[in-house]
Amino acid sequence: MAADPPRRQPTLDEVAERAGVSRSAASRAINQAPHVSRATRAAVERAVKELGYQPNRTARALATQQTGIVALAVSHDAPELFADPFFAQVIVGVSAALEDTELHLVLCLASSGRGQTRLTNLLRTRGVDGIMLMALRGDDPLTRIVRQAGLPAVYGGRPLNFEPQWYVDSDNVGGARLATEHLIGLGRTRIVTISGQTGTEVGEARYRGYREAMIMAGLIPYGMAEGDFTEAGGAAAMKTLLDSHPDLDAVVAANDNMAAGALRVLAESGRSVPADVAVVGFDDLDVAERTQPPLTTVHQSIQALGKEMTRMLIDLIAGRERTSLILPTRLVVRDSA
Repeated sequence: MAADPPRRQPTLDEVAERAGVSRSAASRAINQAPHVSRATRAAVERAVKELGYQPNRTARALATQQTGIVALAVSHDAPELFADPFFAQVIVGVSAALEDTELHLVLCLASSGRGQTRLTNLLRTRGVDGIMLMALRGDDPLTRIVRQAGLPAVYGGRPLNFEPQWYVDSDNVGGARLATEHLIGLGRTRIVTISGQTGTEVGEARYRGYREAMIMAGLIPYGMAEGDFTEAGGAAAMKTLLDSHPDLDAVVAANDNMAAGALRVLAESGRSVPADVAVVGFDDLDVAERTQPPLTTVHQSIQALGKEMTRMLIDLIAGRERTSLILPTRLVVRDSA
């Protein structure tokens, strides 16, 4: 029995005819070009769906000088990073923003020399249309690599030593200040902090918020130990603080993972939370509801961070103007403080 002949693919002209628009208008709508009316875009999308039209990606790339790919580069080299609840939520947000586009995402771990070389080659050959960056530290080589490439670039969180043209960040200073003010309002005065890594904007900003709240309340910042945003790092920092400030009565941790480590060490040392020591975290990850006791924390919308970064990059690729964005934070009160 003879096989059925292959089904002929519909053409762009047929899409335009079905949508009732010109061929060029259909092409612009399919290629997500700016200055296409909402009605035209909707009519073309409907025609594409009804006819089962598949754009010729090679021809599209030649016509638009675009690859249809965007990158998310992280200054880190451990693949386990993407299993971290924070980065997992960022990627959920990025994916949600890309869902209604034809853009694809490539993830780049680019802290080592080898990773930076791969990223440099990717950008130099215009293998992506734009890039998002996260987890930068100090004078991170990634900033130089990306600035030299001249591609649209959006930063998730601000670098420490310069202000990029486009970024999406959370109100880290205000959130840490809010956490510290909450503890002061509870009558705590010997408040220590487990900071994020020095050399990162997020670590510096959250420490600054803690200091500002203490000084504005007429209190001397009581003690600080640096962590690395992991539970183990928070536990180690809590042990250091208990040794140096055994009469501490509250802890502000720069993220929930470190707060969870601090809670474990406090329990092991016989300190009751919140009776002896009150604890506040930052991020409002799922772990904050599973700690004993459940963790009071500063909520930031991590999925929104990923989503807004991606939307900003999409607009920049399309030639639309955007301004940087700082997302609000709020306190979520649970049993730890």
